Amino acid sequence: MISIIPYSPQFHSSYKSLNLQWLMSYNLLEPFDEMQLDDPEKNILDPGGFIFLAQADDLIVGTSALVKMENDTYELAKMTVSPAYRGRGISKLLIEKCIQQARELNAKTILLYSNSALKSALSLYEKYGFKYIPSDDLHYTTADIKMILGI
Repeated sequence: MISIIPYSPQFHSSYKSLNLQWLMSYNLLEPFDEMQLDDPEKNILDPGGFIFLAQADDLIVGTSALVKMENDTYELAKMTVSPAYRGRGISKLLIEKCIQQARELNAKTILLYSNSALKSALSLYEKYGFKYIPSDDLHYTTADIKMILGI
């Protein structure tokens, strides 16, 4: 059974390690990521964002975040699933929770920044209606893709 739960400080080490694992495996880790992962309360939650965790077998096996950018715009960020739990629909549950939360907040758009090496993630985003847009403001050094979803 997979549950999507809100972030709690007791899960900080799992949240951080899951994200460090995928970022480092693709050589995408940068200082901005480290800042967000070191203090998610200050850098994501306190400014009005949300973090969701996928829990299975009393383990945190996936993460996603909505980072508030503007009053009606959020960034989908820090989405990952543990390799041992991939292929079970967990990423779908996480993205659906983020979209649902954004709708409840009356957001108009969700943005995301990604990298062209993340083929399966990009395919998932496309399935949920995210569209590629040109970007002149990639605030991640390693990002080469920007997508948007109107909600």
